[in-house]
Amino acid sequence: MHSVLFICSANMCRSPMAEALFSNLLKQRGDLDDWHVSSAGVWALEGNLAAVGVLKAMERRGIDLRGHRARQVTQQMIVEFDLILVMEQEHKDTLQVTFPQHAGKIYLLAEMVGLSHDIRDPIGGSAADYEDTADDLERLFAAGLPFIQSLAGDHKE
Repeated sequence: MHSVLFICSANMCRSPMAEALFSNLLKQRGDLDDWHVSSAGVWALEGNLAAVGVLKAMERRGIDLRGHRARQVTQQMIVEFDLILVMEQEHKDTLQVTFPQHAGKIYLLAEMVGLSHDIRDPIGGSAADYEDTADDLERLFAAGLPFIQSLAGDHKE
């Protein structure tokens, strides 16, 4: 089974969108049953809801995130997942320092397509900001799926 954990700051915007969009892509391909996909935040407050802008952007894509509750990343999560994809270099640096024995499976999401940019946090922005972030995530998944698959199933430490 492949496993991937998406991580952002608060687990209220980018990582829940990434989890939902990636799961939706896998579902469309008929591959969802072969995956364990989840999300968390480096500095999340447990139980927070997804941001309203996230709910609306996902709703426009036919995805319901009203049941999402934020979770803070734990050592157990880092151990459990084969691939950890983060939204910002700061997340990557923090996790690699905190969990040095797992640093080799922590990547920027953009690295899946050979880039190194952060995924912009839309929190507090306009509806267009949330849509732009969702669009960016969808583009990265479409182009990066083969690399994600290779790392998510084969990376054992």
